[in-house]
Amino acid sequence: MSKWSRGNLRPIKSLNLLSYREIQGLMSSQSEVRKLFRECALAVLNSGSTEDDVNKLLEAYEDFEIHVERESRGPKLSVENAPASAFVDGRMIRGIQDHLFSVLRDIVYLNHSMSLDGVYDLNSRRGITDVVFDILRNATIVRPNLKADLVVCWGGHSISRPEYEFTKDVGYQLGLRGLNIATGCGPGAMKGPMKGAAIGHSKQQIEHRRYIGISEPGIIAAEAPNPIVNELVILPDIEKRLEAFVRVAHSIVVFPGGAGTAEEVLYLLSILMHEKNKDIPFSFVMAAQKDSEDYFIALDDFIRATLGEEATKYYEIIIGDAEEVGRSVRKSVDLIRKHRRHNGESYGFNWELYIESDLQNPFEPTHENMASLKLERGLPANELAGHMRKAFSGIVAGNVKAFGLEQIRQNGPFRLSGEPEIIEQLEKLLNKFIAQKRMKIDVENYEPCWIFADA
Repeated sequence: MSKWSRGNLRPIKSLNLLSYREIQGLMSSQSEVRKLFRECALAVLNSGSTEDDVNKLLEAYEDFEIHVERESRGPKLSVENAPASAFVDGRMIRGIQDHLFSVLRDIVYLNHSMSLDGVYDLNSRRGITDVVFDILRNATIVRPNLKADLVVCWGGHSISRPEYEFTKDVGYQLGLRGLNIATGCGPGAMKGPMKGAAIGHSKQQIEHRRYIGISEPGIIAAEAPNPIVNELVILPDIEKRLEAFVRVAHSIVVFPGGAGTAEEVLYLLSILMHEKNKDIPFSFVMAAQKDSEDYFIALDDFIRATLGEEATKYYEIIIGDAEEVGRSVRKSVDLIRKHRRHNGESYGFNWELYIESDLQNPFEPTHENMASLKLERGLPANELAGHMRKAFSGIVAGNVKAFGLEQIRQNGPFRLSGEPEIIEQLEKLLNKFIAQKRMKIDVENYEPCWIFADA
């Protein structure tokens, strides 16, 4: 691995004006926070990589160091042994430098703020939503006087070239219609819509272009920010990341992916199927090229068999027609804008949606927690969707997250159990994902990180 030796960096946009007390807070952060900052910073510096194993990245750059230094003008970063790809002629690429200070802002500064007594009530639904809002506002993702025009795109980081081209086509159609893009910030279906939208924006001569990357510490090393992201924000965990997506979205478009995409779909359905959200308009589209419709056929069959036909009314599936996706989303966004204007609601942050505490509290994918999931038809459909979301979250962790990989290494595959009909459908869907090679990048003989209890 080629490396760049050493240098000092100053902020371009983020954190360029801090008080002495704030800088002291940054420098005195707990060792665990500093370790997290180092790992996330390395992921940003490794932007453009297709490697999705965090342990391999950390091993390749085990001598990488980054430190916060105090100056009267604000914090400065000292970087040693960083990936050479982040530099051009000895200077760090400006977009990567900006993202590096975004990491500093979100990981170190936020952890310092959240450690102060009485600032946030993390035991209440509203308190957690306040945290999400403050993180997004601090990152200027949410700000006043913005149009209702943000489309969140979900989908796999490991997809075929034709699938990637289709995500670009959809992004192009969205960009032509003046819509901005937010994704999980990585490669594949997260990069394609941004790239397509950038061309659409350019053709329409739109100056204010937003390509927002929303990540979290456990996944950013596996899904490093792609080169098009011009606004980066890192939420503390997957649950707050998912809530951030849903709160800022004026529409959500889902492309084929793997277990992580299924997790996102089930999370969203768990919210939309809640009784308190029945009258709130929401735009939810699943889109794929014709040759990839098998992903959504499998997912749609799974949803019908586990959550019932009622669940299908919350989404639209569009196959092979990027222009129709653009038209459908633009129409829905206009309706949502009118609804929020009529009700005096915020354009930039959807406070209306009711999100249960069980969807907000971090789910730790230990073997005990995975085995304890309630995968039973007796639950209300929205609650069952929430528990199935956790099962997929654990599988994602077992595939690419450092904590999950270590759990599997020490204790073997996660064990899943539940009502036979639910387990049968879950097994069928996961086997289809494996057959479609949607679990890990460049893994020919994928080894599942789960087994079923009666196996």
